[in-house]
Amino acid sequence: MSAQMKKNSLQMERIPKKPETYGVIGICGVVGNLAARVLMDHNFNVICTDLQDSDNCPFLYTLEGYDTPIYLSAHPESFFTSSNYILPPPSLSKTSKLFQKIIDSDAQLMGVDDLLEKIKPDKPVICISGTNGKTTTTTLLKHFCYMAGLKPTEHGFNSLQGNVDYIPPLQCRLSGDVAVLETGTEGKKGDLKFTLQRCHPSCGVITNINPDHLNDDHNFLHYACIKGELLEELQRKMLVVNSDDPTIWGLFTELKYDGRVVTFGVDHDPQEESKKLCWCKKEIKISETLSGVGYYECQCGLKRPTPDYLAKNIKGNTFLLQTPNEVIEMEMGIKGLHNVYNALGAIATAHELLKIPLQDIKKYLKNFKGVPGRLEYIHRGKKVDLIVDYAHNPSGVETVLRELNKTYKKLTVVISISSESGTTGNLDIMEKAIYNADFIIPASYDSRQAAGKYISSGKIKLTDKAPDKFRNGTLGATEEQVIEGVKKGLECDSDAVICIGEAAVKFKDKIKLLADLN
Repeated sequence: MSAQMKKNSLQMERIPKKPETYGVIGICGVVGNLAARVLMDHNFNVICTDLQDSDNCPFLYTLEGYDTPIYLSAHPESFFTSSNYILPPPSLSKTSKLFQKIIDSDAQLMGVDDLLEKIKPDKPVICISGTNGKTTTTTLLKHFCYMAGLKPTEHGFNSLQGNVDYIPPLQCRLSGDVAVLETGTEGKKGDLKFTLQRCHPSCGVITNINPDHLNDDHNFLHYACIKGELLEELQRKMLVVNSDDPTIWGLFTELKYDGRVVTFGVDHDPQEESKKLCWCKKEIKISETLSGVGYYECQCGLKRPTPDYLAKNIKGNTFLLQTPNEVIEMEMGIKGLHNVYNALGAIATAHELLKIPLQDIKKYLKNFKGVPGRLEYIHRGKKVDLIVDYAHNPSGVETVLRELNKTYKKLTVVISISSESGTTGNLDIMEKAIYNADFIIPASYDSRQAAGKYISSGKIKLTDKAPDKFRNGTLGATEEQVIEGVKKGLECDSDAVICIGEAAVKFKDKIKLLADLN
């Protein structure tokens, strides 16, 4: 190479290369919003666009603090000419004009899976699954992390659970020291696997598996196998599980799990007797400490093991924690046996995976005040307390009502639920309410239909106006139906009124106004 050529080559090396630009379409949607933030958190140059205007872009607040061009109300031509890669929303039709415009541009088309492949999680990823208790366990474990100086990744969407599809995989790639992810399922085979394969989890937690989210065409063990997809993705890694649940404990043999297992459970007097289908296809009798979990032994040999993390001497919100290495007194800032189980799952994970000392966890547990919408007191009065809870399936309803029965002599429950399991689920919820409450107000259309079977019990109190048929996703009642139900509930001679279901939590501010007027 001549001296002049070497000189020209050196000059070219000194010229900074123009950074590649990633154009994200659909910034007002969940996936586009998260994808843009993942790219920016990893120092990529990003520009964003959406056809929605600022008034109809619900997650715009999550982009505060990011320095990136955002084009709303249109897709300007400069967006296409400035982008080296364009990432459209997964829902964009391949026959649409917009998709064709992307193809005709000089930019390279990029899918969400391409992004996930390009940027892998660079931190511990913990996936929490189960039928009930996922949200509280996830939130509590995050609380432990924050208090210990670790920053969990947060999707940041107010009022959005975000536990399915692409949300957890993108969330675990955001900025942070650890990813603590609630991972749900729509009850279909492969749902959980889709999410988990993209999250690359280091550890999993299973809270419980109850037959509460079943679609009409699924049986219980089929549903349990869907939850078991967590075991398949964590072979040779670590699982923290509730071994008081025979369905979970049996999964390890059924799926031939090969990895580290940390178990948790309680030493507590049984509350009820129940039965659950065992993996041997016979019913197994459970002396329940909580709905669907407790003490069990099946003819096939399946037997409750002694938990690694065992809560003993449970009194109110205190318990003695016995681990393989130490015994320590714990005090919770929240109440309920179900929350003891939630705490055990979070404690075991924090200590075993994240190596947070139990003495530190003890301090953090005491100052955790719970999750909004979970046994949330919105009014405490001289005559009656008013409570809302997100409980929306039979075992969740049973757990909450059993817990309140320990505090109140007379209990009224307002049901705003339309069960995911259809008529069977609605009838099961009503049966749990009849058994555990003194007065039941069916506020939703579906609960009103289910109440007909129990009118003769004398516990059913109907609102003056029959609720119109309504369901919006998992929302089972309208604001008007909830308010009418609570009004009726406040007329009952009870010490507490609890309104249950997603609608109860969604409209809790309206319920509080109603309580203040009384």
